Amino acid sequence: MPSSSSSARRISISKPTTAPTLTINTPRSAKPPSSDPSSALLEATTPSEVRAALSALHTHESALSSRLSALLSAQQDISRSLARLDNLRAGLGAQVIAARGVGNAMLSSAADTAAHLSGRVRALDLEKRRVEDTLRVVEQVAELKACVAGVVGSMGAPQDWEAAAGYIARAAKVTDEIVRGGFAAAVVPTVEVPDAPWVTLETARESLCSLFLREFEKAAAEGDGARVTRFFKLFPLIGRGDAGLDVYGRYVCQGVASRARAMLKEGQQVQKKDGFFYAGALTKLFEHIAEIVDGHGSVVERHYGAGKMVKVIERLQMEADVQGGIILDSWSDERAVDRRLTDVKAYPFSFLVQSFLGQQRGFSGTPRSNSPALAAQVNDPRNSEDEGVDMKEVDALLREIAVMLEKWSVYARFLARKCKEPETPEDAPLTVPDVLVKSNLSRKVSGKLMAPYKELSTFFFRRSVEKAFQMDESPSGLTLNMSRTIDSNPPYIISAVDVVMYIVNAVILRSISTAQRGVIDSVLPTISSLLGSDFVGMIQRKMRDESYPKPLVQGGFPPEDKIVAFIVLINSLDISNEYLSRIISGVLGASDQDGDGPAPHDISSIPASSPLKGSFPFKNDLRDVATRLSGLNTSFTSKTTELLNEGIQVLFNQVIKPRLRPVLTDTFRDAEYGLTEEELAEVAAQNDETEEDIVEQVARIFESRWEALMRPIARLMTSRTFTTVLDITARYLARVLEKRVWGYAGGRCSPYGAIRMERDFGAIVGVVSRGNYAVREVFGKTTQILMVANMDDEEWDEMVAGGEGEDDGGMLWVISEDDRKKARTIVKT
Repeated sequence: MPSSSSSARRISISKPTTAPTLTINTPRSAKPPSSDPSSALLEATTPSEVRAALSALHTHESALSSRLSALLSAQQDISRSLARLDNLRAGLGAQVIAARGVGNAMLSSAADTAAHLSGRVRALDLEKRRVEDTLRVVEQVAELKACVAGVVGSMGAPQDWEAAAGYIARAAKVTDEIVRGGFAAAVVPTVEVPDAPWVTLETARESLCSLFLREFEKAAAEGDGARVTRFFKLFPLIGRGDAGLDVYGRYVCQGVASRARAMLKEGQQVQKKDGFFYAGALTKLFEHIAEIVDGHGSVVERHYGAGKMVKVIERLQMEADVQGGIILDSWSDERAVDRRLTDVKAYPFSFLVQSFLGQQRGFSGTPRSNSPALAAQVNDPRNSEDEGVDMKEVDALLREIAVMLEKWSVYARFLARKCKEPETPEDAPLTVPDVLVKSNLSRKVSGKLMAPYKELSTFFFRRSVEKAFQMDESPSGLTLNMSRTIDSNPPYIISAVDVVMYIVNAVILRSISTAQRGVIDSVLPTISSLLGSDFVGMIQRKMRDESYPKPLVQGGFPPEDKIVAFIVLINSLDISNEYLSRIISGVLGASDQDGDGPAPHDISSIPASSPLKGSFPFKNDLRDVATRLSGLNTSFTSKTTELLNEGIQVLFNQVIKPRLRPVLTDTFRDAEYGLTEEELAEVAAQNDETEEDIVEQVARIFESRWEALMRPIARLMTSRTFTTVLDITARYLARVLEKRVWGYAGGRCSPYGAIRMERDFGAIVGVVSRGNYAVREVFGKTTQILMVANMDDEEWDEMVAGGEGEDDGGMLWVISEDDRKKARTIVKT
């Protein structure tokens, strides 16, 4: 046994390792268990491990011996089974030999017989098919012969054109190979009809086509609708559908042309004084074409096939190009559109130009008579005329163009649906058909209607803005004196805002009514540009040059009328944002958040109730129009908000901040936070006051001065603008209070004074945040400084021991650790 241990130890030490002695001294519990007894014996290093390994080997040997014994005992059964299988194999071999002999002797003849029968059946099937093909050819030739005879017979004395057309239609069902085959050429001709069948049929088609054309035109000239329909149905039967559609197109176009001429003649008799006569004429033209397409489309589709109405539509569109072009040309000449365009392009917009040049510069040269400059000189801007351009006439012309463009859009949508491919899904976006894209009327609509509309609309809007500011009025009776009542109703804005936003709404709705994306793409960016340059620019000029709240003397306060006028202009910008947001929301069918400001418009989810859905069914049109509308709102809001914020900052710097300084001076004039409670009682007794009066003095004085300062401003401003003013003021006040608190650092405040300071500052915060609790957040730093300053030593030590962090003990700190430590120096120790 020792030799075994020694051997194991030598094996273990001889292994390559960096620390052989560690292998010997390693505890057995650290060794991984081994499943192989022989491996365990080789790895044994102690006598006990060797004994355990030998015991495992004995156990393994016993298990192997048991398994071998079991196998040997079962060997006899296996031998018997193998012998039985050998006997069965011998019997099966004999059976296989017998089966092969039977197959060779008995089934070979049956197989030969089956192959012979299969060949005969295939031969019979081939013969049958040939017979059927022959019969089919014979039947078709017989049918062809009957049709030829019927055509010739019907075209003879009976003159039964329907029967003749029917025979030709039946003959068309016979394949061309049979008609032109040798069998038909030998069988069909007769003494009466000696020509080949295809010659006879083609001659009959040509003859009947000529006859039908003559009869159709004769019936059309006589106005016999029944005969027109009768012969119109026969063209596809003789294989001349194109000729039928062509003559039918000419027929309906004659009706369109005659009606259009009658309308224009009627207009000449009434002197075309009706402002919408030409729009009505164009509408009737489109309606007549739509009636034809709707009323006759089913007949054409039934007799000529699906999609054949498109050819008639193309022919009708050619006539619409002619008649519509005549109407537009007559309208353009009658309304003198070119002259009006020249006038509006030459309009100088003198009032706007002079306003932006500034009051000190004026005009160069002599102004024209009745110009806005002369009107301003006599202090009556309403005397300004339109300098040769009548706004009422321009507005009437725009309304007439909008109606004609709307009818053109309806007509285009109608034809797009009629020309849509039959397999196109019902809810698929429409596409403009080629018949309209390539039409002359489409180009004329673009040149005669859309181009003038863009120019006139731009002039109309800009001139309306100019006139709104020429006639602008501010609300009367506004004052900062709270003892005086105000007769006007809020919001207090200049009258130009209402006028301009009314015009914006009218121009947008009128442009949307045209249902023309080209109009939207041109008009809306123009409105956006003019609103930013003229409307916002005029308000900015008024804020800078007319109403800027500047003190008349150094160190004084601005005049009340300047402050009031400046607040009115700030309100005007805010209400303009709200008005435009409501306008855009109304067009898009979205919500404007109950008038709480511009609402974000989700153009991807326009509701079904939106008027845009039906007006812009063509692909991508709805999305692009919605994008233009939202872009107009975003662009205007960004410009007005920038000026609005600047104006509010000016109002704070020039009006509120200078007045807030004396408010704070009066508030803290007699506040002394270094006194103890006993010293404060002595002061109260000396001044013949109660201690409570002195304690509440700061809050009482601040509330009185604060109300006197802010209430008059709040009464005049809109809620949104005053909220912004209050936020700016609160932030400034928070910085001032924080600075005042830090002024007591270094132990300049008594414990009782610190409590009073926290109470007074809390009261100030309560007064400032009254009605707007969110304002309290800006005073968070000051509040926490005072809170730390008034902590008991035990509470402070507990907080410090609990750890420092952003969120310590449920408190979200807005002051740093250094500030907290500094706050502990405020109170005298």
